[in-house]
Amino acid sequence: MGAIKPAGWLKRQLQIQADGLSGHLDEFWPDLGPNSAWLGGSGEGWERGPYYLDGLVPLAYLLDDPGLKAKAQKWIDWTLQSQRPDGGIGPAKNKDWWPNMLMLKCLMQYQEATNDARVLPLMERYFAYQNSQLAATPLHEWAKYRWAEELLPIRWTYEKTKNPQLLTLAAQLAQQGYNWQQLYANFPFTTPTSTESLGLKGGLSETSLQAHGVNNAMALKMPVLWGMTGGTEADRQSIYQQLRMLDQYHGLPNGMYSGDEHFSGRNPSQGIELCAVVEAQYSYEELLALLGDPSFGDRLEKITFNALPATFDPTMWAHQYDQQPNQVLVSKAKRPWSTNGDDSNVFGLEPWFGCCTANMHQGWPKFTSHLWMASPDGGLVAAAYAPNNVTAPVRGGETITIREDTDYPFRETIRFTVEKAAKQPFALRLRIPAWATKATVTVNGKPAKAPKAGTFYVVEQAWKANDVVELRLPMEVRVPAGFNQSVSVERGPLVYSLKLGESWSKLRDRPTAADDYEVQATTPWNYGLLLGAKPTAAFKVQEKPTTGVVFSPAEAPVELRVSGVRLPQWELAQNSAGPVPASPVTRPAGAQPETLTLIPYGAAKLRVTSFPVVK
Repeated sequence: MGAIKPAGWLKRQLQIQADGLSGHLDEFWPDLGPNSAWLGGSGEGWERGPYYLDGLVPLAYLLDDPGLKAKAQKWIDWTLQSQRPDGGIGPAKNKDWWPNMLMLKCLMQYQEATNDARVLPLMERYFAYQNSQLAATPLHEWAKYRWAEELLPIRWTYEKTKNPQLLTLAAQLAQQGYNWQQLYANFPFTTPTSTESLGLKGGLSETSLQAHGVNNAMALKMPVLWGMTGGTEADRQSIYQQLRMLDQYHGLPNGMYSGDEHFSGRNPSQGIELCAVVEAQYSYEELLALLGDPSFGDRLEKITFNALPATFDPTMWAHQYDQQPNQVLVSKAKRPWSTNGDDSNVFGLEPWFGCCTANMHQGWPKFTSHLWMASPDGGLVAAAYAPNNVTAPVRGGETITIREDTDYPFRETIRFTVEKAAKQPFALRLRIPAWATKATVTVNGKPAKAPKAGTFYVVEQAWKANDVVELRLPMEVRVPAGFNQSVSVERGPLVYSLKLGESWSKLRDRPTAADDYEVQATTPWNYGLLLGAKPTAAFKVQEKPTTGVVFSPAEAPVELRVSGVRLPQWELAQNSAGPVPASPVTRPAGAQPETLTLIPYGAAKLRVTSFPVVK
């Protein structure tokens, strides 16, 4: 934390977040107000304070914002100063291990940013306390299914202390925690779930916790984290089975799987919860770091540049609980969610439930702080791409600074300039996405060997000031097939959606800017695409300025043009776009081709993303 400084559009996006809910939520939302039990009060004392801090800390230090740092510091100081003699932390009324796991992750980030000497001793005392208590007070409910989140601070502390009791604690957690690897080996959730199938009539059930979208987002990293801590190679490799099952039975075109709030199939009118998006981001960041497989970087970029911004209004003052890839109406109404409420796709302060209001803040900051990673040979790895500057130690302990200039993912070129050189040679590794089959690299203007898609490209030399490496990732349009043989449209890491006219109206007016909104379409949405014999040639690309609010309909930096026709038979069903008509669709009599405009999915707040293909 602190090695990477955002620049360009990414810094503007973080500033939008700071100027929106993230920078002001504690000023008016009671669960984060001065009465929070995580500040010594008598209010909410479970997960909401730590959830908020988990995004506030990195946002404050990435922007180097004194006001945000002060907001975060009061939470940090209370936790550090209130540790009990037995080693316990947090509100005394909290008897659940789960929120403590979150606070430990916050403290990790804070210590990395500040080198505060109080953090490590607190964590050591806490882990000793937990080691002594787990047998009598075992993991239950959420902690049982999210136990691997604590492996992160345990591993972080072990790297610094080499205390073998930490590995004993990790083994205890693994013994008590849910075995996600076993679930995915014989995956039972191959059809959409419901209140009845999940056994939710009397409250939480084990089945519902297993099919829960956010639990599964966190669980993506569980077998690998355990496999690197006390498990086996089979544990580490089981992530690929997890992803196969999620993609096959619940995959959505925005890079996520359905979970509204539980698994709900591949229909693009089903939703996914914002909490699941930010937790999946963090899982992919950790998976990329642990396994060194560039495919996790591809997955990370896809949900970061698409699913994350799509679920916020352009100001980041309002968010949705559930987003839909085919989202043609935002309103408080009955929809075929698996278990969620009628206001789940409303843009607002806390639609349906406040967990996302507390947890949404980590998405952009943690992505920024994972753009670069270290390699075991003393090199640097460009793990994901966005404008930034990195200052980090390399081989021999020297510190180097690299400036990364780019408008990626809206443009194809990424330029790395060495600003502070190092004497010893080291390897610079560049992630080449699987879709980048025509990537090129130049070093100081001279063409280098062509990269191979889906690998890390290595440039090793002694780096001098003003050395320049330029990576170009040509972005060709792709049209992968999906639900009912519909197609989605991708170009580079971006997914594209039909641009619809939007009419925003307030559902609830609050004293702050955090109002609730419904959104209605002012233009038709029910189109099929005319793609011809060579589908990728059917699209025309128009680039626009990247200087505005890049994830807004009005200022999206790229647009695609394609021909389509209206499909009158495709109508609303239960206040959502009905199931996509199975492709190929017969062209309606008399239907005239129209030129459709597609914009990046993350910029479109109303959209169609899965299209029927018309004969």
